[in-house]
Amino acid sequence: MSMAGPGCAQAHQLTVRLAANENDLRAAQRLRYRVFIEEMGGTGDLVDHAARLERDRFDAIFDHLLLIDETRDPAASDHVVGAYRLLPDTRVTPPGQFYCDDEFDLTPLRHSGRRLLELGRSCMDRSHRGGIGMLQLWQGLAQYVLDHDIDILFGAASFHGADPQRWAQSLGWLHHHHLAPQELRVRARQTNSFAPLTRDVLDRRVALAQMPSLIRAYLRLGGVVGEGVYVDPAFRTTDVCIILDTAAMSAQARAFTLRGTAESGQA
Repeated sequence: MSMAGPGCAQAHQLTVRLAANENDLRAAQRLRYRVFIEEMGGTGDLVDHAARLERDRFDAIFDHLLLIDETRDPAASDHVVGAYRLLPDTRVTPPGQFYCDDEFDLTPLRHSGRRLLELGRSCMDRSHRGGIGMLQLWQGLAQYVLDHDIDILFGAASFHGADPQRWAQSLGWLHHHHLAPQELRVRARQTNSFAPLTRDVLDRRVALAQMPSLIRAYLRLGGVVGEGVYVDPAFRTTDVCIILDTAAMSAQARAFTLRGTAESGQA
């Protein structure tokens, strides 16, 4: 899979493809280190601080969708400026574990009888934030979904910090307005202090303003959330489980996501 971006001159220097070799993977892990370790203060058992790599035991089985800056030197492992980790249900680790199984009870998704794809480790180099890069990654993701006949996308999406009350308005809004239907409603495995605010004290403007842009983007595509939150001590985040049913996407959202594949000649 390869996709050149439409539009401005900078976009023509960016391509989207799956990691093809160990150097691509190291570049993605180095980007993840900059974002998740240096910027967000996270850690992990397999993080290599000397080499500045954020990695874990799942990296070997995931596909890694990469945004490549063609002006950077691949030999220096700094050519990856955006990344997504993708794990289809045909390739889960024994005994059939997804990454976020430790955080959420995924039984409803497994019992749905539909093709699943777990998303994770979405990140963008600081120099490319606010541009067209994230849209290009999403268009690459859309092509992957088509190629693998995926029905449901899901994964942990994070609020920065390990105190759910800091994000009480956003988390309450998600619970009352975007809770997954019962047949897809995964639940957090962790008992913690989170309890959603009641509807009468929610302020839509505040809730959406505080919400991470990636989560807002999932909502625009028809995304919903599982019940409860998981406080991740290693990454110092408060996680919700985002679920996106491709059959439930509006025609407008589907056209927006797939537009770039048509423009770039991808079927």
